Amino acid sequence: MAQPWSHAQHLVWSIHSFLTESGFFVLSVIFLAVITSIFFGVYIALHLLAPKPRPVLPSEKTYITTNPDGTVSSPKQLPCWYDRWLAERHLSESANTKAPPPDSDIPDGFPIPDTGAIEPAEVEVSVVVPAYNEEERIVPALEEMVDYLDARFGRPSAPGKEKTSSRPSTPHHRLVFKSHAPDERLGGGKVAGGYEIIIVNDGSKDRTVQVALELSRRKGLHDVLRVVTLEKNRGKGGGVTHGFRHVRGEYIVFADADGASRFGDLGKLIEGCEDVVDGSNRGVAIGSRAHLVGSEAVVKRSAIRNFLMRSFHFILMILTPPATSRIRDTQCGFKLFSRASLPHIIPYMHTEGWIFDIEMLMLAESAPATPVLASDGTVIGTSYGIKVAEVPIGWHEVDGSKMNLVWDSITMAIGLAVLRASWMLGVYRRRLT
Repeated sequence: MAQPWSHAQHLVWSIHSFLTESGFFVLSVIFLAVITSIFFGVYIALHLLAPKPRPVLPSEKTYITTNPDGTVSSPKQLPCWYDRWLAERHLSESANTKAPPPDSDIPDGFPIPDTGAIEPAEVEVSVVVPAYNEEERIVPALEEMVDYLDARFGRPSAPGKEKTSSRPSTPHHRLVFKSHAPDERLGGGKVAGGYEIIIVNDGSKDRTVQVALELSRRKGLHDVLRVVTLEKNRGKGGGVTHGFRHVRGEYIVFADADGASRFGDLGKLIEGCEDVVDGSNRGVAIGSRAHLVGSEAVVKRSAIRNFLMRSFHFILMILTPPATSRIRDTQCGFKLFSRASLPHIIPYMHTEGWIFDIEMLMLAESAPATPVLASDGTVIGTSYGIKVAEVPIGWHEVDGSKMNLVWDSITMAIGLAVLRASWMLGVYRRRLT
């Protein structure tokens, strides 16, 4: 029985002798080689494992709605600020090269586009609703949205008419956004009133689209409620990102199709956004359920669910940058963005699963600096990142969740680690200047 132990002692002594006789230089080389191998191994693994959104299919850039006679429209082309942004980004990168090709399409004296800008809004509020097999839950949520938006913002002006707001004359929220200079390329003018609802049907197999169109027909939401269908399921994050590329609103909010968040609290989100908006009109406001911790709605949850919730929040604090780590509820499906913030977030989204909210907040935090303006319009400083207001909202549990509690909690934690590592090692790129 002593022989194996003697062999182990001999092996340990041999390693000790080798390390002692090798000297500091050899040990340093070995250490650096191991660290370098680990680094490149992780880097390659991230390139293989990190999510890469699939290209958008042509049919996914169209929408259907109801006609005034009750029929369903043929597919119509979606407006897309993102396509214009992408074209201007390529133009800007070409213009900034040290030696532009002689056959460049950029004429002399052409103004280099500002890739932090976005074309003006056409309506006041855009609501994006990601939906996957939501036949049983989406109608009550849509009815609550429509009733609130009709009362607070009114319907958008009909095509061809003057762009004037059709909402009630007494606003129910503060409109303190800085004034926008008219964009001559787009005809200038002020933002039209009204709203739009974009339902992103994420490859549903049930009657989600049909029941949404039935509500549109009943409520007269012709060309106000638009249904976009993704040919292949992309996940909640992929659906929200796709919808955000096509919004026309000054405020953009995404809301879950289950109606768990009280949509009547949208006014609170708008005011929260306007409280933190910077000199470039960038701002974000997120609904928060943190104030409900300890309430009956949370206490009645299972012990495992509360444990997983606290564990995920602890991991979140460790793996996210400072401003995001201080947010108490990152997963509430009710978040609002100013239009000016979208070019700093949406083009750089990668995550299509449950943690896409966190990537949005991290991108907002890492957005480039913008001038801080005095009351007379002079620049008095700079502000880094897009500020986020966390706003308490009403919320209630709704049956029928698609989330697998244990498995999805594990995949969320892994996804967050992959996301953070991809940022740190440069696998994911984001705009820093």
